[in-house]
Amino acid sequence: MANYHVSKDKNKDKWRIQKEGGEKVSGYTNTQKEAEKRAKELSSNSGGGEVRIHGLDGRIRDSDTVKPGNDPTSSKDTKH
Repeated sequence: MANYHVSKDKNKDKWRIQKEGGEKVSGYTNTQKEAEKRAKELSSNSGGGEVRIHGLDGRIRDSDTVKPGNDPTSSKDTKH
């Protein structure tokens, strides 16, 4: 199971995908939407987990569970 974070790299003006606890960046994309999609693919390939999306201020603004991870809530995600 692997969690990933999506955040803006202001020096590169790109969206960064990084595995939680990892030192290396897993990839960069031009848009947040592309980065979120790629992070979900990476998490799914690692057995599921959480993808945390950071806003431009660096704070987590959303989090999505990727199967086969366990969603702590029984509600459906209607945003993505």
